Amino acid sequence: MILLIDRKSAIPLHIQAETLLRKLIEKEEYQNGKIFPNEVDLAKQLAISRTTLRQSINKLVFEGLLIRKKKMGTKVAHGIVSSRSNNWLSFSQEMKLRNIPIKNFELHVLWVVPDEALANLFEIKIDRKILKMERVRGKPTEPFVYFVSYFHPRVGLTGEEDFKRPLYEIFEKDHFVIATLSKEEISSKSADEFIAGKLNIPIGSPVLFRKRLVFDQGERLIEYNLGYYKADSFVYTVESSR
Repeated sequence: MILLIDRKSAIPLHIQAETLLRKLIEKEEYQNGKIFPNEVDLAKQLAISRTTLRQSINKLVFEGLLIRKKKMGTKVAHGIVSSRSNNWLSFSQEMKLRNIPIKNFELHVLWVVPDEALANLFEIKIDRKILKMERVRGKPTEPFVYFVSYFHPRVGLTGEEDFKRPLYEIFEKDHFVIATLSKEEISSKSADEFIAGKLNIPIGSPVLFRKRLVFDQGERLIEYNLGYYKADSFVYTVESSR
């Protein structure tokens, strides 16, 4: 694969290098364990400094996409899915962007009567039914996340939508609702019998637990999502700037 930096571009060199490295990660030979070219050769091919190249590599290592070990070189991480907190997408969109094939192991959609806490969260009457969706998702060989989503009735979901499509694409294209803000809370838990059964892991195994509140352009709550991730199959990264 020929790697070329566009020196006439306004995009910083380390960002261009990062983009090219992501393309290398996607190539079959590197997915199968081939060691990346060493830093000296990569920097020479790209005609950039090793410091600039290392900045790009460090970012991908931080995201959990690359593993770097002394005297062994850099290679693609296996069995780890990485999610970032900024520029968030639906799960389907993010996995597609990372070229990770996803399988739905379970998909259940039903109308439920919310409990008092959920009704208060959505600011609706307790006798007003809301749509609930449960999904167990993962790589074709194994599940790694169990999702539960509740949707505000104002979104207009009927339950008859094709939920194999990206969720926020359904929001926007079918119901003219644009998700613009996500507020999240992340913690760790031990898998109880129910979660362990969903993720096919032993009871008591560590899981990453994420609560997500999704808002529309008017900052109105449209989705309340709970996600339970297998701890050994998922890395959640946070990027901040000031």
